[in-house]
Amino acid sequence: MPGLTHMDEEGRPRMVDISGKSDTQREAQVKGVVSMKASTLKLLKKGSLPKGDVLAVAQLAGIMAAKKTPELIPLCHPIQIGEVKLQFSLDEANSAVEIAATVKSLAKTGVEMEALTATAVAALTIYDMCKAVDRSIKIENIRLVKKSGGKSGEITLE
Repeated sequence: MPGLTHMDEEGRPRMVDISGKSDTQREAQVKGVVSMKASTLKLLKKGSLPKGDVLAVAQLAGIMAAKKTPELIPLCHPIQIGEVKLQFSLDEANSAVEIAATVKSLAKTGVEMEALTATAVAALTIYDMCKAVDRSIKIENIRLVKKSGGKSGEITLE
């Protein structure tokens, strides 16, 4: 099937052959938002939620998720990850936690999926740890904001 890199000649899924590509420094930055009630954000900020330190657990979950990406996303190449960094900002005006994930690697393929997975799982962890006090939590706007390395060079989306 012309133009579909993850399909073979018979229309079956295949992993793209990256063996001939050179290793280059790769980086991806992803952001996402978890919106909640102001009262929930206040409890999170004070560390008073029943399940404990939400952001510490979400940070660890995001790092672990980035490392497990090839086990979760079909046809995603396992790569050696050099760094996974998650940062959280509390947006009190909008009653939200902003997540920023950065993943770096020296590899033959990009790390966008690892950064997206890290952000999504960190967001899910925040949801899980806060849901006992707030059923209105929303996970929103998970998106790639920047990537670099490889043939396409640097791409900045925000």
